[in-house]
Amino acid sequence: MPRLPLIIIVSYLLGSIPFGYILVRIFRGEDVRKSGSGNIGATNVSRKSPVLGVLTLVLDGLKGAGSVLLAASLSNRQGVTETYQLMSLAALFAVMGHIFPVWLKFRGGKGVATGLGSFIVIAPKAVLVAAAIFVILVLVFRYISLGSIISVALFPALAWLLHEYGNSGLALVFMSVASLLIIGKHHQNIRRLLAGTENRFGTKRSLESRAAQK
Repeated sequence: MPRLPLIIIVSYLLGSIPFGYILVRIFRGEDVRKSGSGNIGATNVSRKSPVLGVLTLVLDGLKGAGSVLLAASLSNRQGVTETYQLMSLAALFAVMGHIFPVWLKFRGGKGVATGLGSFIVIAPKAVLVAAAIFVILVLVFRYISLGSIISVALFPALAWLLHEYGNSGLALVFMSVASLLIIGKHHQNIRRLLAGTENRFGTKRSLESRAAQK
């Protein structure tokens, strides 16, 4: 199979593995989509089990990193620019796989952990700066969703400023599209932030309140 289709297909399939759904199904015998926010990501899984939540976070990150590393290995050392293009393409399709998994009728998670795992291989310094921004925003405003959205939105610009894009405009485009997909998946959080009804970090709300917000 030609290299480009292989990277796209494998990255999507790796990204589409719904670890959160699988872990909760195996260890709790439940469908994580039917509780909390209904999301298959680490945050919702952690409501069932903090341990499974952490494991979901790690595995979702690893599938993104694995996709990018595979793309790098297939670049055949054709140059920095091409390598960054292929890695960024892999990151995009890994995120797409997580958000739109074929196994769950294309209804997946928000892609933050998968994007983090992908991006940290491509632009580690940019990810560290974005992570610092995330922590500051969460500490100041106590909204995890706000920290995630702004950090992800700033990531392509940070990669550009820190020269972690292989001097490839196309690589920046792929990273930007991946970021936009993640932000778009947070549309309900954005509505609640604008309405002032988003759940703050460290506060407790009843399951009924969370369900009413969805």
